[in-house]
Amino acid sequence: MIGKTVSHLSLVFLILLLFAPSVYADHTIEHVFDTDVNTTLGASLRLRQEIWDDVVALHTNPTSQKDRDFLRFRLSVWGRADIGENWDFYTRITTEPKYYFGPFHPAAVGTFHDNSNRGQYWDVDEIIVDNLYLSGKKLLNGKLDVRVGRQDFLAPGDIYGEGFLLTDGTPGDGSRTFYFNAAKARLNLTPDNSIDFVYIDDPETDIFMPSFHPAISQPDPALYVNNKKLLTTSDEQAFMVYSRNKIGQNFTFDPYYIRKQERTFTTLGVVNPNLTLHTFGGRATFQSEGWRAKAEIARQFGHYDSNPTSMTGDSRTGLGGYIFGGYKFENTLGKPEFDLGAIYLSGDNPNDTGQRNAWDPLFSRNPYWNELFIYTLINETIKKYSGPIPGYWTNTVIYMIKGKVNITDKTSLTMTYQYLTAPDSTPSTGVYALSPTEFTNQGKVKGQLPTAILSQTFSKNLDGFLQLEYFIPGSFYTSNTQNAMFFRWQLNFKL
Repeated sequence: MIGKTVSHLSLVFLILLLFAPSVYADHTIEHVFDTDVNTTLGASLRLRQEIWDDVVALHTNPTSQKDRDFLRFRLSVWGRADIGENWDFYTRITTEPKYYFGPFHPAAVGTFHDNSNRGQYWDVDEIIVDNLYLSGKKLLNGKLDVRVGRQDFLAPGDIYGEGFLLTDGTPGDGSRTFYFNAAKARLNLTPDNSIDFVYIDDPETDIFMPSFHPAISQPDPALYVNNKKLLTTSDEQAFMVYSRNKIGQNFTFDPYYIRKQERTFTTLGVVNPNLTLHTFGGRATFQSEGWRAKAEIARQFGHYDSNPTSMTGDSRTGLGGYIFGGYKFENTLGKPEFDLGAIYLSGDNPNDTGQRNAWDPLFSRNPYWNELFIYTLINETIKKYSGPIPGYWTNTVIYMIKGKVNITDKTSLTMTYQYLTAPDSTPSTGVYALSPTEFTNQGKVKGQLPTAILSQTFSKNLDGFLQLEYFIPGSFYTSNTQNAMFFRWQLNFKL
């Protein structure tokens, strides 16, 4: 096992060394069809350590949901070919091995991981195709942009609003990847108005691209299928129409419609049949002379193909949104800024067994407002909605105050105070068997969550941060629970 690990890491770093000398220069190649092809190569290495203290079950299930202390090494190498003036081809490969100190560790594989070696060792990751797409820009006299293939929706021109509904197509692998298998067409109606048409096909494990050196050690068997990472809870397909509109100099308004299908899955004996869900919504922003505001609201309705195990009836509805307002003191030392806001995500009324009214986060199961609570949500949602993958934002109201100050030109501190409640308490039907002493099934105050991030830019190729979050449970949870802490440091190298 040690030999395989060393070989795996040696291959990764050899790839990095091969690509690195070409990173800083663009190369022009004369194509056989007299078309210029400009190629650019690059690489990045992200180092992280994460420490979870009572994060998942708030100390109510320490035997099976253990604390974690581990290192993450995400390495990516990428290449882009600009073909003429209108086309480009992009590809990126990624791997993220992890090294566990304990007490959580990968599942035992063979005889190497016996009881005497359960303190610290590697989780060897596969090497996967992270992005692979072809883009066409300013086609049809500038009226049409297209992109087909494996792609992220994270760049300023690609992200949809705040990422409230479409951020991460692969939540099962954490922040290793964010991609969607998608086809996207954008109609540029005017310089200030456009409409996107997007089709998404994200299977629960990757069936479209090969993986190299498939993962064999499993930090959580529930998150692997045949030694391949579980990327989503089930096979998912979606179609979206999203319109971006700038109104004058200060306002934007983005209406949208998303139709998503989530295929049937079973978790711990609970069957969730096929779900077809329609989401209608809109996002608006305002900005003027330091003042800013943003708001989004969406309504969901749909149906299951049959009655889910944990309810009667086959309908599904949901309501979600947020509103924030803030100000930046541009001419003040440190350029401090603040925001006040609230987030609402509907929950299930335990007395209404005829339908599910919980908000479905669609493709945004990520640390959108904080990092810690996406894992605390697991026990609340694992059977009814989410499977074992974290970040199923639902049944939550957050009141937040956020502040940021620039200590130097390269150093900033961002802090938030979050007060979390729930529209509905949990039912007392034994659904949450993973940690039966965690929930009161009566209270609606989830708790308090202060956070802090200290960010530093060292150079154009190196940046990093320190992050600390601390959760204090409320009446939503029993007196058996304890406070939780999440700590992370990161260094990110870019070539």
